[in-house]
Amino acid sequence: MGTRISLSIVHPEAENLLEKASHMLADYEARFSANNSKSALMMVNQQAGIQPVHVDSDLYDLIQFGKKYSLSSNLALNITIGPLVKLWKIGFTDAHVPEQKEIEEKLKLIDPTDIKLDADKRTVYLTKKGMELDLGALAKGYFADKLKSFFQNEGVQSGLVDLGGNVLTIGENPKYEDGYWRVGIQKPSPVRGDLVGVVLVKDKSVVTSGIYERSLKVDGKKYHHIFDSTTGYPIENELASVTIVSDESIDGELWTTLLFMFSPTAAIQYIDSIPGIEALIITKDNDVKMTRGIVPYVVLF
Repeated sequence: MGTRISLSIVHPEAENLLEKASHMLADYEARFSANNSKSALMMVNQQAGIQPVHVDSDLYDLIQFGKKYSLSSNLALNITIGPLVKLWKIGFTDAHVPEQKEIEEKLKLIDPTDIKLDADKRTVYLTKKGMELDLGALAKGYFADKLKSFFQNEGVQSGLVDLGGNVLTIGENPKYEDGYWRVGIQKPSPVRGDLVGVVLVKDKSVVTSGIYERSLKVDGKKYHHIFDSTTGYPIENELASVTIVSDESIDGELWTTLLFMFSPTAAIQYIDSIPGIEALIITKDNDVKMTRGIVPYVVLF
């Protein structure tokens, strides 16, 4: 999954459950990956413009969820972004700034209305050749929620699922009297573990996304991996990172993506109006902004 994974639970059969969880993750990665030519997702991409592809129910559900929010968010989230991601290749050794003509060609292939879903047959069809789905903006959250459900169904009452920037807590932390988990909030820096502070949570998800995670520098200009589907270039605004606290991890993934289309102030105001979702934003000037509900639970260093 391109990141460090850490799973920790309190349970008499912990080792056995953790082994099963690791097999679950390997299975998800094998089927949902946009970089594995033999994955189920890539089968859908390879048949773009040719024919519908029958997929497993979990993959179908995630694609359906992704299409819904790609359409309703005015492309702030866009699961058809694959051709653009693979054109720029930011985060890979051959990353480069494409020609404008190349970008314009790829923009024709990133329209989520061109995803045709058949619920009865459970098929996915991309109507244009060259289209590619990329579920990277949602998949880790989906996997984390599935792991939490698995652990809880097995009787786990305390644990931590950490999928590299995506942390999901189960119950209370047995190491602290107050029962809160301390989840670090990364500074907008490529150095892992360089924290601006911690957020205290119980039985919640904490997801952080930032422009520092993968970037490319060319002729003094820095390009990051979060794209604007209308221009084909990385989004340009004052946001450096977004952290979302929510009940479910997939909601955290969704909102860390959607908020990158807002200004810092507008993003906080918007999330303040949504029950059950809290946000902490760090600007490029290292200014920290928080929703009202999260303030008592954040300790800044």
